[in-house]
Amino acid sequence: MNIDELAPLRLEVAQACRVAAARGLVDGILGHISARVDEEHLLVRCRSDSDDGVAFTRPGDIRLIRFDGTPGMPGELDGYRVPNELPIHVETLLAHPEHRAVAHLHPPAVVAADLAGITIEPIYGAFDIPGAWLARRGVPVYPRAVLIRTPELGKEMVAAMADKPVVICRGHGITSAAATAAQAVLQAISLDQLASMSLRIRAAGGTCKPIDDADWADLPDLGPSFTADAAWRHELARLERR
Repeated sequence: MNIDELAPLRLEVAQACRVAAARGLVDGILGHISARVDEEHLLVRCRSDSDDGVAFTRPGDIRLIRFDGTPGMPGELDGYRVPNELPIHVETLLAHPEHRAVAHLHPPAVVAADLAGITIEPIYGAFDIPGAWLARRGVPVYPRAVLIRTPELGKEMVAAMADKPVVICRGHGITSAAATAAQAVLQAISLDQLASMSLRIRAAGGTCKPIDDADWADLPDLGPSFTADAAWRHELARLERR
């Protein structure tokens, strides 16, 4: 495996980590993002003794790991530690070959909304069309507030996730899976906005209600050039200006 060929993917995962932190989806040193390399390897954010936190992730913090947690090449873990919750990434990728990236994040609004008994529903439409469709398809909940550090717990979470791209881990955070690290983070941003809006509605004394069924026909998929691609360019531009 040519280490130089991994450089663009390391950069993508590092940028995804920094965007997630900038958006308040993670804080401090908690949270990690990965990307599948092949059927035996993934790149994942690892922690070092000089770690400054997820917001300051560098491409060098994204290390090549085998699915069993061992180094993907000699010296790859020198000075680095694999996340305790590596099973989140491994079990999600093993169960869903269509996903090539996994983001495990700790957005406070999502955790708070779930603990308050608020079900994530499509309460708005054109405000965020991808988020509306995400909610309409359902956001499952893994009901255990545990550190998912064993394959058995990883499989439990994946079973709760079922065929959905995101799952809320009660009293813990979320897992978002997608074709790219960027898409996994964008899904998490949409979920966080839904949770934040739901909390605001409840705080104002309102009730969270799904939009009318008749509205869905006029909420089309506008395509990646208008949604995911443009949204990610914006997120990277925000980082540059911070």
